[in-house]
Amino acid sequence: MTVIAMLSVAPVVEGSMAPEVAKAVAALDDFDVAYETNPMGTVVEADDIDTLLAAVATAHKAVDGDRVSTFLKIDDKRTRSQGAREKVDRVEAELGREPRRDRPE
Repeated sequence: MTVIAMLSVAPVVEGSMAPEVAKAVAALDDFDVAYETNPMGTVVEADDIDTLLAAVATAHKAVDGDRVSTFLKIDDKRTRSQGAREKVDRVEAELGREPRRDRPE
């Protein structure tokens, strides 16, 4: 089984959130998860829901602030394993190209 999630943890502050977001991402290193951060959040992949939820809780708690906003979307594949990369690869195969486009200059 595979559990994939989109996680976004951020303090509600003025100015840059990067230092606090970095703390949340670094907290994931304490768990047996794979992750990749992008401009809108971090994709986290784990073998089971308990590992994923423990990692997410630690990432949330790692952020300092009077108010912390966390968004979590979970895809819990209970009957088969499919990694995040495989999901992207399937879209890429349908498109016949990388699912990406840079903005024209």
